[in-house]
Amino acid sequence: MPELATLSHHTPMMQQYLRIKAQHPSMLLFYRMGDFYELFFDDAKKAARLLNITLTKRGQSAGEPIPMAGVPYHAVENYLAKLIKVGESVVICEQIGDPNTSKGPVERQVTRIITPGTASDDALLEAKQETLLLSIHFQKSIFGLASLNISNGRMHLLQVDSPQSLQDELARLHPSEILISENFPFQNLLQTYSAIKKQAEWYFDFETAEKQIIKQFQTKDLSGFGCENHPIALMAAGCLLHYVQETQRTTLKHLYTLQVDQRETWVILDAHTRRNLEITENRQGERTHTLLQVLDHTATPMGSRLLQQWLHHPLRSHKKIQWRQQAIEDLMASPQKTELPSLLQHCGDMERILARVALKTARPRDLAQLREALATLPTLKTHLENCQSTHLQQLSQRLFLFPELTHLLQSALVTHPPALLRDGGVIAEEFNSELDELRHLQENAGNFLIKLEQQEKTRTGIPTLKVGYNKIHGFYIEISRVQAKLAPLDYIRRQTLKNAERFITPELKAHEEKVLSSTARALALEKQLYDQILDTLCEDIINLQKTASLIATLDVLSNLAERAQTLRLSRPRLNETPGIDIQAGRHLIIENFSENPFIPNSTLLNDETRMLIITGPNMGGKSTYMRQTALIVLLAHIGCFVPAESACIGPIDRIFTRIGASDNLAQGHSTFMVEMTETANILHNATQHSLVLLDEIGRGTSTYDGLALAFACADYLATKIKAFTLFATHYFE
Repeated sequence: MPELATLSHHTPMMQQYLRIKAQHPSMLLFYRMGDFYELFFDDAKKAARLLNITLTKRGQSAGEPIPMAGVPYHAVENYLAKLIKVGESVVICEQIGDPNTSKGPVERQVTRIITPGTASDDALLEAKQETLLLSIHFQKSIFGLASLNISNGRMHLLQVDSPQSLQDELARLHPSEILISENFPFQNLLQTYSAIKKQAEWYFDFETAEKQIIKQFQTKDLSGFGCENHPIALMAAGCLLHYVQETQRTTLKHLYTLQVDQRETWVILDAHTRRNLEITENRQGERTHTLLQVLDHTATPMGSRLLQQWLHHPLRSHKKIQWRQQAIEDLMASPQKTELPSLLQHCGDMERILARVALKTARPRDLAQLREALATLPTLKTHLENCQSTHLQQLSQRLFLFPELTHLLQSALVTHPPALLRDGGVIAEEFNSELDELRHLQENAGNFLIKLEQQEKTRTGIPTLKVGYNKIHGFYIEISRVQAKLAPLDYIRRQTLKNAERFITPELKAHEEKVLSSTARALALEKQLYDQILDTLCEDIINLQKTASLIATLDVLSNLAERAQTLRLSRPRLNETPGIDIQAGRHLIIENFSENPFIPNSTLLNDETRMLIITGPNMGGKSTYMRQTALIVLLAHIGCFVPAESACIGPIDRIFTRIGASDNLAQGHSTFMVEMTETANILHNATQHSLVLLDEIGRGTSTYDGLALAFACADYLATKIKAFTLFATHYFE
């Protein structure tokens, strides 16, 4: 990329490009030129490689041809989606000047910045996957984390004290984009993430961060958030806010909540456990044959995303779990339960639509979907009120209705709006009298031309005379070359064709200006009215978001109620006495995807029996039995019913698994090294309230060494830690 000091060596257009590119050096610049977005220099080379598009050349720089690549503007969303998926960020630069009146290069301006963690357009996102931006700061042996889901406007803070805990949180959050300082010392932990953005150290300054957060949430200080003991996380939050404000180029009105997370409030699952239990991804990294696939029959995309959050964030609070259980049980007993999913479907992805409303990027069809969602709310509220359930009536009381906004959208928008505002025809008739008048001019243009053609045929005596229009020359009167000599004196020649002459008259010219200006004025007025609608919606954006969040919760509860009945699940009992008692438990994933019937198994762990040694041949079901127990415990802690005749589960703080073996050659770790590292993590962090699954410890070395290791681990877990342990081994003899 040339230095700005050499600008004078380039054309005016390339000088303009280089100035804009210098402001966004780490992002791909899509520079609008006519019907294409063009990329130059290194951007062009990278885009050609990532998008599999042609790399060409244009002009020269320092005596060398300038690499160039481009994509058509009408298909840009498809290309953007591919780039976001591989972790790239893109700057969209549009032509805002008029090429016909511009002296020099057409005026251009950056209109959008799209990054993997802040993308909000449906075309760029997986409907059922959360998009999360994460900022990490390290100081004084503490990792501070700040995460933002731009779709629902929620920011979370968390501090952890070890690299292992950071890895666990990365597995839980699964961020789409990560912000770190230029000197972050643990970059090796982030190797599997493609969208890593290094930020200047001063972005993490505490005082700057504190001011930004106070300004964003419009408070006097931070005392109300309970984050006094999380200074490192606040520094990360300051960087995150600065980044989002820079990329979104607008105020973040929908960012309304800052929550400090405490790890002790949920059952902790490390990265290995999430992978081994195949919660949302199987062990091959795919989303099929997982617990999520079995459970997710939600009616809305936001419900699906919330269900995944629940699965990765199992609760420890028995009170909160029991609230969910009772709501599910009440829904199962409700006579109107079959109507609820169809009502929820009408709400669509209200959460992401509202994010686009707040960011002023919502399209006409977004507002049409929002109109349908708001119109559904009264029926949904009545449905909940009619349920004989305290829990569901509590949800009903928190469900806002928006009669004025509903009426606004119903009266302002046409029934089936076009995809883009620039296409026109978005605002309904009778919403604005000035717009109706301008449209009347356009609609009657055809009648005027028919009358004018008849009038001019009579006046000139030329029966073949035609009145027409094209985009280049505008309105015209066409006469054949043979009869052109009969044209009246007030006919002004506009265009000569092979077999005809085209003219214009003062009357036709005046009509042309009136009609063409009315089209432009109508589009401008529609945009003005549309922006006013967005402003009106933004005034109530927080309550709208709270309503969307409640609908997502209701969707998950309704879904789990249906799954409980369809899959023959039972309500587990939560006990304050330590122990796990599962009668006739089943492995939900295998049961649903296997053609063979699943044989139920029971599990009993208590103060007297804290460890079960499991033996048997290969492929005999040892790992299946262990995973089944862990999955039932996990399901119980998200409030879901479980695949068992009965289950009684005491306090659990963590679930650990060491199942299967694989090399980690990328980091130079053998099978045995991986096995010992994971086992050491369990022995260091497990407590008497943990559930530990260990499978074939020691098989990565010789028989006698393996036997010694297996015995030592089992003995330590049973006598020192006293964790609830399922220990599968071939060394039982």
